[in-house]
Amino acid sequence: MSATMRISRRSFLVMTAALAACKPGAEILRFSGQTMGTTYNVAAIDPTRSVDAKALEQAIGAALAEVNTQMSNWDSGSEISRVNAAGVGEQVQLSPALARVMQGADAVHKASEGMFDVTVGPLIDLWGFGSGLAAPHMPEASAIAETMTRTGQENVLSLQGDRLSKTAPGAEIYLSAIGKGYGVDRVAEAVKGFGLSDFMVEIGGDLYTSGYNGDGSAWQIGIESPVSNDRGLFQVVGVSGLGMATSGDYRNFFESDGTRYSHIIDPTTGRPITHATVSATVLTEDAMLADAWATAMLTLGRERGLAIAEEQNLAVLFIDRDASGFATTASSRFSTLKA
Repeated sequence: MSATMRISRRSFLVMTAALAACKPGAEILRFSGQTMGTTYNVAAIDPTRSVDAKALEQAIGAALAEVNTQMSNWDSGSEISRVNAAGVGEQVQLSPALARVMQGADAVHKASEGMFDVTVGPLIDLWGFGSGLAAPHMPEASAIAETMTRTGQENVLSLQGDRLSKTAPGAEIYLSAIGKGYGVDRVAEAVKGFGLSDFMVEIGGDLYTSGYNGDGSAWQIGIESPVSNDRGLFQVVGVSGLGMATSGDYRNFFESDGTRYSHIIDPTTGRPITHATVSATVLTEDAMLADAWATAMLTLGRERGLAIAEEQNLAVLFIDRDASGFATTASSRFSTLKA
C-alpha cells in the first residue's frame, strides 16, 4: 500500500494507515503546524531511528520563521513589506532569499506572457477576493482601469540582479503565489541537512517530495476534484524529487447575472479569467517554481498554457469544464509521471 496525500491549495490529508506501512527498523517522523496563514505538514523516513526529532522540528520552525520575516505581506516589519514601503525610484537591495524569489517571479512572468504577476494584488482586492472586509463583487470599469496603473510587473517594477525599485506610485508586491513554494523548498533543505533523503514537505497545498515513502514507492499525490462541494480525489500521481502545486478556480468565486467570476485575475485585462480551465497542476524541479507556474497555467488556460508547457518542458495537467463534466489534458512531460 502506498502513502496517499490529497492535495489542493487549501486541503491536505496524510493517510495515516498507509504511512504506517514503513520498512522494518525505520521510523516516520511527522511534523505539522501553522505558517504563512495556512498549515504545514512534513513526513520524513528515518531509516535508522537516529535522527533527533526535536532538533529537526526546531530546524523546520526556524526555516519557516525566516521565510516569514522575508516574504510575509502580513508582517509590517518583513523584508517585502519594507520593499513595498519604499518610494518610487528608490533602489532596495534584496536579501539573497528575496532576490531568488523575485528573479524566479520575473522569469515565470516573462515566460508566461505576463500571466504570472506578483503585482496583481490590488486587482484581487478590488474584486473583493483579498483579505479585506469587502465581499466579492464586480467593480466599476473605471476602478479597474485606475487600479491597473499600479499593476504589471514589467510596468511598475525594475529588477536588476539583487536590486529592485518601483517605477509607479502605489505599486506593491504580493508573494502569496510563490512564497509558500519557496517556504517548502527552505524546509526541504532543513530536512536534507539531517541526512534524510526520503521525505515530503507541504505548505498550503504546495509540496516537495524526495525519495520514497514508507513502503519504498514514489510519494502518491492526489489531485483534488475541481468541484466546490466535493473533496474527492480526481487523479493520483507518483512524485519523487519534484515540487508540485495545484491552482484552481473552484473554491473562491461569486456569480452575478448568471456569470461566474473566480479569484484568478488576468493581469492583462484586470478581470477574472473566462476560459474553461478550472484547475492546473504543475510539477517541476522545486516547489517555488511549481507554485508560480500553477498560477500562471491556470491564468493562461489550457490552449495557450499547453503550448507554453511544451516550450518550457513543464509537467502540467489541465482540467477543463465541458458538456459532459470535466476533461483532462496533460503535457508530454506530465504524461510520463502518471501513477
